Formats: sequence, structure tokens, C-alpha cells
Amino acid sequence: TALCTLIAAPAVVADEVNIYSYRQPELLRPLTDAFTTQTGIDVNVAYIDKGLIERMKAEGKRSPADVILTVDIALLSAIVDADLTQTVVSDTINTNVPAQYRDPNNQWFGLSTRARIAYASKTRVADGELRSYEELADPKWSGRICTRSGKHDYNVALTSAMIAHHGEAAAKTWLSGVKENLARKPQGNDRAQVKAIWAGECDIAIGNTYYMGQMLLDPEQKEWADSVRILFPVFDAGGSHVNVSGVAMAKHAPNPASAIKLIEFLTSPDAQEIYASANFEYPIAAGTQPNDLVASWGSFVADDMNLMEIAKYRADALRITEEVDFDNK
Repeated sequence: TALCTLIAAPAVVADEVNIYSYRQPELLRPLTDAFTTQTGIDVNVAYIDKGLIERMKAEGKRSPADVILTVDIALLSAIVDADLTQTVVSDTINTNVPAQYRDPNNQWFGLSTRARIAYASKTRVADGELRSYEELADPKWSGRICTRSGKHDYNVALTSAMIAHHGEAAAKTWLSGVKENLARKPQGNDRAQVKAIWAGECDIAIGNTYYMGQMLLDPEQKEWADSVRILFPVFDAGGSHVNVSGVAMAKHAPNPASAIKLIEFLTSPDAQEIYASANFEYPIAAGTQPNDLVASWGSFVADDMNLMEIAKYRADALRITEEVDFDNK
């Protein structure tokens, strides 16, 4: 068959694999170049940060996409729900990717994680003053918290995790308590919250870890980053909330054998470390380490709940966020 011929063919043949990516190609280039050098398979990257699902639905069986790279569990689960992925069964991948960071049905696989943490003022927040996500609803934080929209994917994922841990009623009470503690109406992105701490508008902000790395590289934003330290809250009886950058194989992949080779390569420990380092994230394979800058922020124990268990509460999380009118402080 054609598939058998493709698998048996030597790496020097003119073979290719096509990626639809939510991340810019330059962030992937060290990996795609290494893959091509190792296998002889050319990699084409199309950067699509909006409308990917609609585009793939419109393309149907004519879609050139072999592999999809995304930056969030919500996107991964939405692509799976849209029936745009296919099962990949690989012992290599399953060895590289811990169970909580891959789909139980083998539709997607994690490459790196980032924690949803607290940025805390170095001068106005004491060591140990915030230990859990649940404490963000404590009245002691009244007027001291900043965050972006509660309806943004990153915050929806955190609320979904709160539902998964404590149930919808408790999560809604928690969300109302956090709203009461906000220093201002939710606005801006994660970096804007750190700027607000630097400016004295609030003491604590919810954000993703990798923004610290991005701010430290920006001459204007380095001062903001230097005004805060990273705290790793945990869920009561759980760990720190993480989200995942992941990969899936497209349902109508025209180069399936090459796609599997690429996914196996991307999930390898060495590739995870390169990918995570480029994005200031954490590799997830056993024995891997973050780069020195990321490691300097401190260690944490990631929550071990499977991300698909969290993702299934996404609609409920969005609904209760709207019910408490979170964004209208």
C-alpha cells in the first residue's frame, strides 16, 4: 500500500509534514530544523492563531494539516470535540508523556506546561501570606487582587479546575469572593496585572509563569517583573494548576507516517526541553529540567488531575463566571 511504501522509504526522499500552529514558526524552528536533520522530512509551519477550527472544517478532507500545535487545554479539547483529530497509538509517546498530560483516548499529547500562579509584590506581600487558590477569596485580600477577564481561557481553565476539585456551588462562591477582593475591574493581559502591582494598584495578580520570562527580556517591562516574585498556590488537597501546550494529529493528515514520527520526536525528552526553554515553560517527560531562568522561580508540585477532566467543566466555568458578573467590578 501507499502507506507501507511511505513508511519503508528512506529518509532522503522528498517527504514533508505540515503543522498548523498557534505558536509562531520562529519558536518552533530549533525543533523543526532538528527533526529535518534527523529524518530528512521537511516541515512546513502555518501560523494560525485565530479561526483554526473553522478553517479545518472548511478544508475538510482536503486539509493539508498533518499535525496541530496548540497552547491551551481548551483549544486541544475544542479541536477534539470538533472531530478534527485522530487516534495516535505509540508506546514511545506514552512513555514520554505522563498520563495526566495526554488525552485518555490518545487524541492529543502534552509537550510542556505552565503554572497559573500568583505574582506578588516583593514589598507588600509577606512570605507565606498566600498558600492556596482557595485563599484568594479570603477577605484579607480585599482590594488587593488584579486579574485579566474571568472569561479568558486561562482563567476559565482555573475555574474549571476549581469545579473539578470542589464542585460547582463551591467554585461559584469562591469566584464571588475573588471578585469582592479585586482592586479594579478585570482588564488587560497577564503582564498588565504585573504592571499594576509595580504601579501600586494591587498586591497580587493571577498569571502564567512564562510571562515572567517574557517581561525580563523586555527593557520596558523588566522593571515590572523585578517588583514581584512568583508564588505557587495549590488547591486544598491538590497541587498547583497547570495548563499544557500540546500536539495532535489531524483527522485527514495527508502524511500520517511522517506526522507520527514528528509527534514522537516532539514528545522526546530532549525536544521537550528545547521547546519549553524557548517558551519559558516546563518540560514534562521524566528526568527533564526547565532552563535555569525558569528553575530560578522556584519548584512546585503540579496538580495531578487529568486535564481532560478539567476541560469538561469549561462550559460550567464560563457560565458561573457570567452569573457572578465577574468582569463588572
